[in-house]
Amino acid sequence: MPMKGSFPIRRTLGYLQMGEIIFKPKVKIMTVNYNTRGELSEGARKFVFFNIPQIQYKNPWVQIMMFKNMTPSPFLTFYLVDGEKVLVDVEGKDHNQITEHVKKILGKSEAVLQAEARAKLQASNPANFGHKKHCLRLCMCEVEGQVPCPGNIPLPKEMTGKYRSKLAAQQAEES
Repeated sequence: MPMKGSFPIRRTLGYLQMGEIIFKPKVKIMTVNYNTRGELSEGARKFVFFNIPQIQYKNPWVQIMMFKNMTPSPFLTFYLVDGEKVLVDVEGKDHNQITEHVKKILGKSEAVLQAEARAKLQASNPANFGHKKHCLRLCMCEVEGQVPCPGNIPLPKEMTGKYRSKLAAQQAEES
């Protein structure tokens, strides 16, 4: 796919996955009020341009709305599950400062993100076998294409050690 348009790197999967902000589950709606002109809205414009696609990718359950040229000063509004409204003033701030501030007040902490990643990795790894509480499969025989457990279904005689040793003994007698 050709890289066309303004800043096509913003639409690549690698760029979208680099997003730092993963909201807590209580955030439902985010609105961004900013102006398309003016020095005070420069950080908000860059935040919308560079960071909103990453936020949308990392937080698909959050509705994000942009309001352009409707307010004299830029701000972010977050609507939470319990009806609470959080206002963040972004006037005169750089887009990196806005990102850090939003991450600090409504983003998940690094410890929570690491714990979730560890739990997801442990539960979803198909190579893990054990109790159903911790792993996807109890035994290797549950994987499609593998030999079933000999305790449940008898193995074909060609696969048993007794048959192989008996066959080897017969071949030794014949030669």
